[in-house]
Amino acid sequence: MIISRTPLRVSFAGGGSDLEEYYKTGYGAVVGTAIDKYIYITVNKKFDDMIRVSYSKTEMVNRIDDIEHNIIREALKMAGVKKGIEVVYMGDIPLGTAGIGLGSSSALAVGVLNALYAFQERHVSAERLAREACELEIEVLKHPMGKQDQYISAYGGFNYIQFNADESVFTDPVIYAKETKTKLNKRLMLFYTGIQRLSSDILSDQKEKTCKNLAVIGNMVSLAKRLRDDLTNNKIDDFGEILHEGWILKKKLADGISNSQIDKYYEKARKAGAIGGKILGAGAGGFLLLYCREKDQDGVREALRDLKESPFKLESQGSKIIYVHD
Repeated sequence: MIISRTPLRVSFAGGGSDLEEYYKTGYGAVVGTAIDKYIYITVNKKFDDMIRVSYSKTEMVNRIDDIEHNIIREALKMAGVKKGIEVVYMGDIPLGTAGIGLGSSSALAVGVLNALYAFQERHVSAERLAREACELEIEVLKHPMGKQDQYISAYGGFNYIQFNADESVFTDPVIYAKETKTKLNKRLMLFYTGIQRLSSDILSDQKEKTCKNLAVIGNMVSLAKRLRDDLTNNKIDDFGEILHEGWILKKKLADGISNSQIDKYYEKARKAGAIGGKILGAGAGGFLLLYCREKDQDGVREALRDLKESPFKLESQGSKIIYVHD
């Protein structure tokens, strides 16, 4: 039996520049971090040649092509596992919660690949896990998405990630003082809006409009660089403002990224003391991230009392095998 643990992620700046439609014009760049919310994958050998896949439902099939769960199906093919296996998927975020904005589908792809390779006694690098998860989701399944989620989940940590026109990806840790990390852990707040949406609809629209939004996305890349440089110099006073500026820009990329309800929540939080924030992921729902000094956080919680707060911490490790039993 093998169990893998793969972190979800929070993106701070540069989102949208990891789409091929943008980085092929030069390069894209994002700043994001893994968090202490995880996807767990258990892989075990079955006594027969059947394939059992269990998540919010259970599938029992004879052939890989008969598996309904698209990511698990394609991961089995990619890893070269053909029969006699059981794959169980669970997470800190409830199964079936669509469009949450924490990169859960990519964490699943990375985690399943990691577990399947370990099951075959093969160790693969974070780079390979991220690259193959991108191939699985973007090229095989044709999901209209970028590359940042896969790389953050595979590598873990707080990173500046550059996406180059030749398809190479540079993943560089943002180096900052322990005190800076402590402040970030205390000042970042996460609230679940309860609004679910299909991220593919928004991302498809965003991809189509990327050629018209090159200048806007270029400004978002500049914010990613600015955030990286500030953190490297242990300056976090502008962190909230950078989030706010990025959110204003992000809303220009596609229809439906925000709505009146989200705007209402965000303005309430800002009036209560949050300096800045953004809806995570494609937008239109899911989780609202805020940067707020400790003294103002109770006021923000009261202003957003209709929403569920989800405390989290930054996670330094990426996808890893946490249990092996022969």
